[in-house]
Amino acid sequence: MHARATSRVTAIDPDGREHTVHVTGAGARRTLRCESCDWTRAAQFLPWLKAEEHLAEAHQAAAGTGPADTGTAPASGT
Repeated sequence: MHARATSRVTAIDPDGREHTVHVTGAGARRTLRCESCDWTRAAQFLPWLKAEEHLAEAHQAAAGTGPADTGTAPASGT
């Protein structure tokens, strides 16, 4: 039997608020849960990407940004 793993994806919105999506489960049985809005979803593939997408779409929060960042993604190709 697989151990139940827990991780999280955290992002900061433009107003400086932190939003966190918890990823629980192992293998093909993972569940995503947002602390900010109680959104939940089962995710078999790429759960961290789906968590980042939720944070960006629902909270306009960019994952991987620090408190000093503006919360916008860097421009690509420049």
